[in-house]
Amino acid sequence: MLTRRCFLRGPAVVMAGYGSAPLWLARAASAAETKRKTLVVIFQRGAADGLNIVAPFSEPRYKELRPMIGIQAPGGMNGPNGPIDLDGHFALHASLQPFKDLWQKQQLAIVHAVGSPDPSRSHFDAQDYMESGVPGKVCADGWLNRALPAAGPETSPLQAVALGPQMPHTLRGPRPAISVSALQSLQGGNDETAGVLESMYAASADQRLAATGKDAFAARRMIQSIGRQPFDGPRNNAFLQGGELGRNLQQLARLIKADAGVEAAFAEIGGWDHHGNEVGQLFGVLRQFGMAIDAFCKDLGDRMEDVVLVTMSEFGRTAQENGNGGTDHGHGGVMMVMGGPVRGGKIYGRWPGLEPEQLYEGRDLAVTTDFREVLSELVSRHLGQKDLSQVFPGYRRGEGLGLLKG
Repeated sequence: MLTRRCFLRGPAVVMAGYGSAPLWLARAASAAETKRKTLVVIFQRGAADGLNIVAPFSEPRYKELRPMIGIQAPGGMNGPNGPIDLDGHFALHASLQPFKDLWQKQQLAIVHAVGSPDPSRSHFDAQDYMESGVPGKVCADGWLNRALPAAGPETSPLQAVALGPQMPHTLRGPRPAISVSALQSLQGGNDETAGVLESMYAASADQRLAATGKDAFAARRMIQSIGRQPFDGPRNNAFLQGGELGRNLQQLARLIKADAGVEAAFAEIGGWDHHGNEVGQLFGVLRQFGMAIDAFCKDLGDRMEDVVLVTMSEFGRTAQENGNGGTDHGHGGVMMVMGGPVRGGKIYGRWPGLEPEQLYEGRDLAVTTDFREVLSELVSRHLGQKDLSQVFPGYRRGEGLGLLKG
């Protein structure tokens, strides 16, 4: 018996949660009727090294801790394509040249020394806690699902979208969510088989199951239609240079531009667990990361005024490099917030320092900003969800960081 959610598995589509029988197709067809806000979450799986992504280059202690892998100070022999000086103290990694324009336009904000208060250095546990929004506790639902309003007759089944083949923890819960692996594969799905399955769901005596099936197959038809439309994205193949993340964000951009009713979206990029050879590995993954996000922002153009994108990782890396030219599992890290509504061009959060007595347990960058403080502001001020006690149970929000305008 289905008690809380069901999963409908078809060609590249997974539907999670129960929805009402919608009248959403007519609404989605007349896109201009409603101006939707969209929150995009990108998870950097593997524990991204915030101290080399946004490096405190002016601190002497930084170079003492990282004589081999530390980021060089901007300028000098590095030239214009070297690390990007943000404020005379922090520098953005040279691979993130695409973000320089976002920073200068004040559409990129950085929160440093941010993370979970839970001390776990387990990838699995830390990712689980951050996706659920309840550090240190087991929670079946995810914070992004709980941040959405309850489904109504005008809610699109594409309200919450995961870019990838699986439903991430953060989108599990009572609100309908759909996982899309590729628009192209949906186009080539077996319509005859899908028709039989749709009839079976429609005939189900379980009204919630029937409604879920109806939404999922309607979403499939809508995505097929969008997939047939000519793609008018960036001409320089920037999405392709962004690797899998780039391809996923390309799909998301198409859904947003088609006014499919997307309010929350989740994508991820792995490859951040650099216990050795961090210099080379970080350069490559950051390049894809930067190219993908930059292509997404440019493709959406003026539509970025209604989009906020936030990046997060389960924890940071050790302050001191190891003997293999890498770093080990740490604590504090970096989050980035981008978009038209963002008050960017600024480093947010209290910098704790890198002296021995300032490090967490004598080895890691300390966490001075709870990741839920960042997400709470985005959920309340961008998505409009005011009941944060349901989104982040047990968390008492602070005064806010002021990440968004107005």
